[in-house]
Amino acid sequence: MPHRKFGDGDVVMGRWPGSVLYYEVQITSYDDLTHLYTVKYKDGTELELKESDIKSVSAFKHRKSNSSSPSRRGGSRSRSRSPGRPARGRRRSSSQGRDAKDDKKKAIRGTKLTPEKPNENNTSRYNGEPDSTERNDTSHKILQQKVDLDLEIDRVLDQYRVRSRKEDKTKEEIYSEKRSFEAAKTIDKASAQTKELEFGGRIGTFCMIVFLPATVLYLLLMCKQEDPSIMNFPPPLPSFDSLWETRVFGVWLVWFFLQALFYLLPVGKVVEGIPLLNGRKLQYRINGFYAFALTAAAVGIFLYFELELHYLYDHFLQFAVSAIVFSVVFSIYLYIRSLKAPEENLSSGGNSGSFIYDFFTGHELNPRIGTFDLKYFCELRPSLIGWVVVNLAMLLAEMKIHNQNVPSLSMILVNSFQLLYVMDALWHEEAILTTMDITHDGFGFMLAFGDLVWVPFIFSLQAFYLVGHPNEISWLAASAIIILNMSGYYIFRCANSQKNAFRKNPKDPRLAHLKFIPTATGKSLLVSDWWGFVRHPNYLGDIIMALAWSLPCGFNHILPYFYVIYFTLFIIHREARDGRQCKKKYGLAWDRYCQRVPYRIIPYIY
Repeated sequence: MPHRKFGDGDVVMGRWPGSVLYYEVQITSYDDLTHLYTVKYKDGTELELKESDIKSVSAFKHRKSNSSSPSRRGGSRSRSRSPGRPARGRRRSSSQGRDAKDDKKKAIRGTKLTPEKPNENNTSRYNGEPDSTERNDTSHKILQQKVDLDLEIDRVLDQYRVRSRKEDKTKEEIYSEKRSFEAAKTIDKASAQTKELEFGGRIGTFCMIVFLPATVLYLLLMCKQEDPSIMNFPPPLPSFDSLWETRVFGVWLVWFFLQALFYLLPVGKVVEGIPLLNGRKLQYRINGFYAFALTAAAVGIFLYFELELHYLYDHFLQFAVSAIVFSVVFSIYLYIRSLKAPEENLSSGGNSGSFIYDFFTGHELNPRIGTFDLKYFCELRPSLIGWVVVNLAMLLAEMKIHNQNVPSLSMILVNSFQLLYVMDALWHEEAILTTMDITHDGFGFMLAFGDLVWVPFIFSLQAFYLVGHPNEISWLAASAIIILNMSGYYIFRCANSQKNAFRKNPKDPRLAHLKFIPTATGKSLLVSDWWGFVRHPNYLGDIIMALAWSLPCGFNHILPYFYVIYFTLFIIHREARDGRQCKKKYGLAWDRYCQRVPYRIIPYIY
């Protein structure tokens, strides 16, 4: 085991990645495998540094006390500040700052250095008295450090100032140094293991692996009951024959591989995702809307030949069990193949070394078979498109069971609202490449189960409920619900469109009115318009729409509102998770952002 020079809790001087400057930091931990120190800067930023990038505070104090120059005695003093330390006193004007920097640069250019050859007569250095050449060399070094510090301080102070897009004239210059900082930081992260476990750690993830499938079966069994009250617990346990049928499993496999075939069709544009930890960008084919159109055509052919689509309703529980079994087997395959994946392909959040935790969160970030991206495929195709097909099957089942020529108004509203949501996601398919599911989370049981089971069988709970428990609503009530849903959709779409446009091209003239806070990573945080209203206006629109989807089911039972309750809790958890990630990533800029935008999702409430 190599010798460790610094201990936990020590206050030392750490080099800022991509820079020559050192700032005061505190050591929080040490990794024996990578031999990296985790340090915390004054602004809260945590980074991993090599031992060669860390020096003791006493060494800096000794150098400061022994180095002096005429520029420090008579003039103003320039001190190095940490990224989190505010500037004191009045800042210089831009013209004064430029003049001072030009004078210092001229002084440096005018200084001529002549390297001195050591000789036996030059003994003053050993007596502690610098000779004239040494004093000249020392003065030059101090002056050079002073100029570098002034430039760095002005840059740091300016980068966290809130400004509009119209003032952003030198963005490339501001971010030139930060690209090297981001590269250094991601290289360190690529080799580090997951230290902070989410979802309750190993015990919490194990419980979720067990209870998530049980929750799905419980909700579907309750919807089948004449009185679906949550007080009627537990529901009658079904027989094995009512849970499993090989034919149903075969139909589900046909559905899954049919969507995979649509995904492989050479239609739609090919785009690049965001850079991975190793700097590589993966390519994705955007053809989800084409897959939706082909699926609609296939369903239309089925109905034309009078194939009963309500077969899905009659065997709904068996389809859910088939999807659960497939997602578990699929997750096992994903974990086994991840054990042979290169280090740079692993997920930063699913590399803990614990089988249960990594199996749940996903060990590999973007598992692929050739160019077929498994995670990206499951995010939209069998999940969202399957959700629409399930809703249509419930609509047809309602008409057949209740001998109706047309579906009920409640069923029409639920199908229409959720169809709009799915079509919007497919139309803006490219935007999913910047979401946390794609960029941060590995592909394991959490996402596989969520995509293949939770979305098609729980998100369709309102339609499934209405088949056995119809609810008549007036046109006045329907109009109010439509207005509520469209209001939520308007907030959701406007916020997401604004965010996606800003990420794609921050210099777009249409976004010149937006204000933002630049960060040390090269990205910016919007603090105006929708994103100055709350931190996650898109989540606010999601919650409003989720409520509108449940209202057509009436108020006789709370079961149809499970999705609203679940989705609200999920959004709160997701927002807190986003906040922790952003705090680590953006440091001081995130604190400034939170002060500027205090409300997270719901204004004046949360």
